[in-house]
Amino acid sequence: MPTERIRVRGLARISAALFALWGVPVALKGVWDLLGGQPEANLYAPRPWEFVTREQWARYAGFELAYGLACLALAWLLWRASRFLPETAEREA
Repeated sequence: MPTERIRVRGLARISAALFALWGVPVALKGVWDLLGGQPEANLYAPRPWEFVTREQWARYAGFELAYGLACLALAWLLWRASRFLPETAEREA
């Protein structure tokens, strides 16, 4: 019977890389929004911070930062856990 080889460790590392690639820009955007960014609604509102309040914007930016950091933490955990996985696994095709 022919067998096929599956790269098990590589699957975990690809997932970790994708989470890291997504987490970095989201976390940076969250930091930017917390420190100096403002919503697009301020460009179109008669007065800034009338449509979206600073409190609402800070809550949104905090969520964005937490989401980015959670993605980065998951990427790090996947990368570390991949050390315990076998490089390849074989199964019958």
